[in-house]
Amino acid sequence: MMCLLLGPAGVGKTLLVKRLQKLSCRTGKGELGEPPPTRPTVGTDLTDIGGPRKITIRELGGCMGPIWSSYYGNCRALLFVMDASNPTQLSASCVQLLGLLSAEQLTGASVLILFNKIDLPCYMTLEEMKSLVRLPDIITCAQQNITTAEISAREGTGLAKVLHWLQDTHRASS
Repeated sequence: MMCLLLGPAGVGKTLLVKRLQKLSCRTGKGELGEPPPTRPTVGTDLTDIGGPRKITIRELGGCMGPIWSSYYGNCRALLFVMDASNPTQLSASCVQLLGLLSAEQLTGASVLILFNKIDLPCYMTLEEMKSLVRLPDIITCAQQNITTAEISAREGTGLAKVLHWLQDTHRASS
């Protein structure tokens, strides 16, 4: 299964995919350890996530937003990351999300919106973020099945749920 990992620059996509890969190799047991070093993704990066069935995550750099649509084909799952600690970036993230949800090629994809960086002291609550981006309205109007989750890629909070969502989505699309 091909899963796209999208979101603006600096929201933690690279760290997220590295942590998910490590978590999938350990079958969810024990500590994740210190976060690995990351660099901004320039272009695209493919990462395989282990488990009962292999899932390939294609991370696209935030700067590639204008050409994300070139990668929509065969996408069965979409992880969209927003920065829960940056309210000024949320409106731009919302515009990107609306563009994704209106793309004809993604109408059949399952979507998981991840509010990352909940480990930072300035993060907004899930309710504040949902209200700010009018998420209930977006979910009502979208053709996709949309799920949300609060995570900390740095601390590992919520990543087991993301991994389960990916595996469940893979099973459902097989």
